[in-house]
Order: sequence, then C-alpha cells, then structure tokens
Amino acid sequence: MRRRLLAVLMALMGAATILLSLPLADAYARGRTEHLLLQRRADAVRFADLADRGLTEADQSELSAEIHRYAQLYGAGVLISDANGRTMLRAGPRSWWAGPRAADAKNRALAGRSTERLPTVRPWGPDTEVLAEPVGRDERVSGAVLLAVPTDVARRDVTARWSLIAAGAVAAFAAAALAAAGITRWLMRPVRDLDQAVGGLAAGSLHTRAVSASGPPELRSLRRHFNTMAEGMADSIRRQRDFVADASHQLRNPLATLVLQLENVEPHLAPAGRPEHARALDEAERLEELLDGLLALARVESGTAERADQNASTAVRERVAAWSPVFRAARLDLSAEVADGLRVRALPDAVGRVLDALLDNAAKFVPPGGRVRVRAVARDNAVLVRVADDGPGVPADQLPTVIRRFTRGAEHQNVPGSGLGLAIADELARASGGTLTTMAESPHGLAVELRLPAAAVGEDVTVGGDVSASGDVAAGQTP
Repeated sequence: MRRRLLAVLMALMGAATILLSLPLADAYARGRTEHLLLQRRADAVRFADLADRGLTEADQSELSAEIHRYAQLYGAGVLISDANGRTMLRAGPRSWWAGPRAADAKNRALAGRSTERLPTVRPWGPDTEVLAEPVGRDERVSGAVLLAVPTDVARRDVTARWSLIAAGAVAAFAAAALAAAGITRWLMRPVRDLDQAVGGLAAGSLHTRAVSASGPPELRSLRRHFNTMAEGMADSIRRQRDFVADASHQLRNPLATLVLQLENVEPHLAPAGRPEHARALDEAERLEELLDGLLALARVESGTAERADQNASTAVRERVAAWSPVFRAARLDLSAEVADGLRVRALPDAVGRVLDALLDNAAKFVPPGGRVRVRAVARDNAVLVRVADDGPGVPADQLPTVIRRFTRGAEHQNVPGSGLGLAIADELARASGGTLTTMAESPHGLAVELRLPAAAVGEDVTVGGDVSASGDVAAGQTP
C-alpha cells in the first residue's frame, strides 16, 4: 500500500510540475518572439520611410546600399516591392521570399497592415521569421518592405531558458518526491504496524500489540482502540482457555477416585451386574482420556512456549522406533524414510508430539495387515513429514473436517479415543508456524502431511535410511 500511495503522489506531483512548467516555458517563448518582432519592426519602419522617399525620387542607390549593409551585418534579408507587388530591391537569398508566409506578409503590407504577430520561436524552429511594413501613409500605399530575420539567437535564448525551467522542474519534483516519501512513510508506519499486529493475532500470538506512536492523530487513535480491543480479546481467550484447563485438571482427581471406587466395588457385584459395571468403568476411563485431551489442547493453545530449532530427523526416527512394538502387536507394517539433517523451528518437541498423534490415529483405524509409511524430506525451505496408510481412508467430503475437535466418522464411533488427537496436532502445527493437511491416499487410505518451517538453509540433504517396524535401519534407500 505504501508503494501504491507513493506512486499516486508521484504521479500527481509530476502532473502538477508539468502543468506549471509548460505554461511558463510557452510564456517565455512567446515573450522572446514578441521581443524579436519589436526589434525588427523598428528596422522595417525605417526601411519603409527610406523606400517611400527613394521610390518617389527615383534614386534608389542609397536605399540599396543600406539594405545590403543591413543584410551583411545581421545576416537578414530585405525585400522592397512596389504597389503591384513587383520586387524593386532585394538583399539576401531568394529562397527566403518564396514561402507562403512571405507572400501572406506582403499582401498584408500592400493592404496597409503591418505584421503584428510572428509564429512563436521555439528551440526547433522556425529558422527565419518574415515580417512586413507598408510603404506610405494611410490610403496611399506605394509598396511594401519585407524583412526575413534569422532566429538563431532567439532560439538559443529560448533553449537556455527552457533548460533552466526543466532543471528547476526536476529539482522541484525531486524535492517533492523526497517530501512525499517521508510523508508516505509517516502515514503508513502505523498502518504497517497494525497489519503486523493483526497478522500476529491471527497466527495465535495473543501478546502482539501495535507499538508505533507516529502518524496522524486518527491513526494513533485507531492504534489505541486496536490495542484495547486486542487486550480484551486476549483476556477473553485466556479466561476461556484457563477455564478449560482448570476444569480438566480439577475433574481428573474426582474422576480417578470414581474409577478406583468402581474397581473396588467389582468383587461385591452379582454376576448379572458385572457387564453393566464393565460398561460404566469403560465410560469413566473414556471420560478420563477426554479430559486428558482437553488439558493437552488447552496447554497447546495457551502459546506460552517459544519456538526453537530442533532436529526433525532424529525426532521422526525416535518416534517411529518407539511406536514399532505397538504396530507389530497390531499386525501392521510400519516403515520410515527419513532424510538426514532436517532441522525445523517449532515448539519444543512439536515434531514428535504431532507424529505421536498421527501414528496413534493410524494404529487405531488401519486394519491388521495394513501398511503405514512415514516420510520426512526437505522441500521449499520447509520440512515435510508425511504419514500415509492403505486403510479404508476417509470420504472426500469429510477430509476437511477430520482435524476438527471431536470429529469422527459414523463407522468409527466405537473406536477408543477422544476425537482430539488430530485437533491437537493441528494446533501444534499452527502454533509452530506450519500446517497440517489431510488428503486421500491412492488407491485407498489416508495421508496426513505436516509442514514446518526449516530452521536454516543447509547443505544438500542426504537420506539416512529406512526404519522398519522392528527398529532396524536399512541404509542406502532414498525417499
């Protein structure tokens, strides 16, 4: 926006400079042309007086010598004609009198009118100006005097003055541009600060505030109102998260006591009531798992931890090795292809915690005999961790909702879990500046991609090997 505003201001100042410079330059050119006319018109009047005497006395030698001296001295041309337009005396090239301007000036002079206006002299022309003066008085016009005047000196003067005007215009435009850049920076600094603050709030950083105190009063007032709004919103969100965390934490103790009492009462139940007792115990344990998930989600959303550099390659290998016994027990094939030297900047242990949620999800929903593949590579200044399985997958219309809280398909309602695993993973990814994306795997199955910003641009990434479900590492395989 700052560039667009500066461009608009520059365009307006450029237009204003041109609109002021062009009339000034044109006014000087017209004034210089008028000065040239006044100078040469006096000479034309003098030659008209001489011609009036010379044509009546039949002795033209003095007039001829005068116009030739004038032509040599000023590089001009002089032509004297009689009342019929026939040339009586001439000094200067014949070509100067052949144009339509000379003919028109002669006709005016023979009609008793002097030249009152010349074409405006500009740097590119005209090369000569032709003016005429009638010979005689009143109705007694006996001829005409034409002067062809070179405009070299006038054009040089106009060029010099136009150069000064252009230099002044450029200097004024440059000064105005510097002032516009400063004004634009002054105006846009608080706007840019507000934009960054809004971006920080949108990214989940509740402590972000607009700090710029510059700019016009209206923008400073907007900054104060925005900070007040942000403070109120952050306080409301903190209260909400604190309530969830406190409620989850406070309910764990009575729930644990309830589970313990249910377990203690089991020996005293009749055989007919034990199935109901088992279902009650399962529901209590499910409630305990749900509270644990809510507490974990509240901790992630609180955003108290700072991002730090961490080795993603090591984290992926460690979590795959830790989950390998679980997958073997579930008769699932777990393999991993992990590139060496992958480093991310994220919340502490974000890679491991997200991967735990993804592998736990795969272990629950992929049927025995299925295959789960973990792949970690560097791509476009980011680290991509992909977990794909060949299970039943998720319908295309449900893919965007998989990572929402408490979302489960109708066919998975009886699978153990709270429905918060992927939601917690998504919060961890976003809090770390990354994304979590779900997509269908071909020909069937589900793939979840975790993308986190790379800590730094390192050397070329090499592949570390394949980690199987047994925990062995097979070197030499590429992702």
